Amino acid sequence: MGAMPTQAQLIHSAKIAAMRVLEAAPDAIGSVSSVRTDNGDVIFTYDDGPTPVRTPAVLRALAEHGATATFFVLMGSVRANRGLLAEVLAAGHEVGLHGIDHRHLPTLPPRVVEQNLRRGRGELEDAIGRPVRWFRPPYGDQSPGTWRAISRAGMTSVIWSSTSWDWNRDVDNDTRVTMATMSLRPGSIILLHDGHAGAAELADDGPEPQLDRYDLSSRLLAQCAQQGLRGRSLADALDGGAKLVLRPHFNLRPRLPHL
Repeated sequence: MGAMPTQAQLIHSAKIAAMRVLEAAPDAIGSVSSVRTDNGDVIFTYDDGPTPVRTPAVLRALAEHGATATFFVLMGSVRANRGLLAEVLAAGHEVGLHGIDHRHLPTLPPRVVEQNLRRGRGELEDAIGRPVRWFRPPYGDQSPGTWRAISRAGMTSVIWSSTSWDWNRDVDNDTRVTMATMSLRPGSIILLHDGHAGAAELADDGPEPQLDRYDLSSRLLAQCAQQGLRGRSLADALDGGAKLVLRPHFNLRPRLPHL
């Protein structure tokens, strides 16, 4: 077995691959980072679920504000919480794939990424009985090879333009609301979580932040309403006439797996 590539080698390879991809199709390369809309839609997205306690709290906040969202699910959570996934769909929300696990995809060969995504997409479509269009890379972490693998697996990469900082253990909800709304505008995609990936998902992110996820979502939705904005899933925004905004998004410094 050959030696694992160093961080410098990974960065160099990623830079070369990025240049080749962009040179080949400069107008067609990109991940969804926002939408262009005249309806005041803000896209609410939730990662790492569905999970007990967290997901019901989020669903309650969304229902109280008449909002919809896109939930990027992990397949381990789906298998353990089929009933909860059904509740997400019954409430009118959209489901996208977050992965069969939560590994940094640029550390994997693109052919393995594609195989895993095809398998995860097929399993998720069987579970929900409808096509799965969107994929969010764990950590928003993708290389040009990863991006191509996502596309070959029949999905579109979705990142974000605003984050709630609900992954940060060192801030409170006041700070999270401020951070999420400081650049908020129609068409923004907000990153939130209704789960916490751990060792079972091959993640190594430490303890889960302690926060009231109902409070955070409810306050963000209230702030949107004060600005004449409304929370929508990607599907609902597109049905309302929104257009996808793509931008190249490649991490040239992927985190090496722990040995």
